[in-house]
Amino acid sequence: MRLIDSHAHVQAEAFDADRDQVICAARGAGVERMLVPGWDLSSSRAALVAAAQFGLDAGAGIHPHVARESDRDFDSIADLARDPLVVAVGETGLDYDRGFSPRDDQLRNLRRHLRLARELAKPAILHCRSKPGERDAQDDLLRAIDEEGQPPALLHSFSGPVDYGERALEFGLAISFSGLAFRKGEEATAAVARLTPADRLLVETDCPYLSPPGAPRRRNAPEWVSVTAEWLAEQRGEKPDRLGEQLIANYDRLFSHLSS
Repeated sequence: MRLIDSHAHVQAEAFDADRDQVICAARGAGVERMLVPGWDLSSSRAALVAAAQFGLDAGAGIHPHVARESDRDFDSIADLARDPLVVAVGETGLDYDRGFSPRDDQLRNLRRHLRLARELAKPAILHCRSKPGERDAQDDLLRAIDEEGQPPALLHSFSGPVDYGERALEFGLAISFSGLAFRKGEEATAAVARLTPADRLLVETDCPYLSPPGAPRRRNAPEWVSVTAEWLAEQRGEKPDRLGEQLIANYDRLFSHLSS
């Protein structure tokens, strides 16, 4: 099965000792495309280094956890985002679950990234989490996307109610599924996986986090994206090989530099 990993933090410290082996193992498992998103200025710079060294794609952005740093670092992020190796703006978004940054800072940071994504015609990579049983982050995210002119965007590691997914699809967003789909409380994700149009599906690991069943719990890795891809094929009643071809095509279309 041909595979992609649309969200792999292989520049993270967890991979410092064996990054090249991890990437080699992913390729051996069939992963042909990999996007390495930054979550702050230093990790965005590291994403470009990894992309250049290993032939990957990079993202540059400021995560909602560190949105309080946006005023200081966003101009540098915007400069990085113009690099040809950077195919996406982010990771950014909203996280009202842990709430490490004030909501006003998160919203201001998000809107800056959405405007930059529209300016550069590069998709924004969007993280979105509410506290269990709530949906305020999802509602605020959709409102910001609507008000910022619906720039190109990808909902990474989908989490939320079905109607949130439906509304995001109405806005033209792509949706990526991760090992989070296997966790208790994420049952709506399976329904969204079934209703997402075939040409807007992606999969990811979000490594070193969100290990799917069978993967090492302490450090997820890109090779384990196969578990989520097989789950997605089962949910949609598709043959894995056919889904794999679709995933490659979707990745190349969304991050269009690959087909230019």
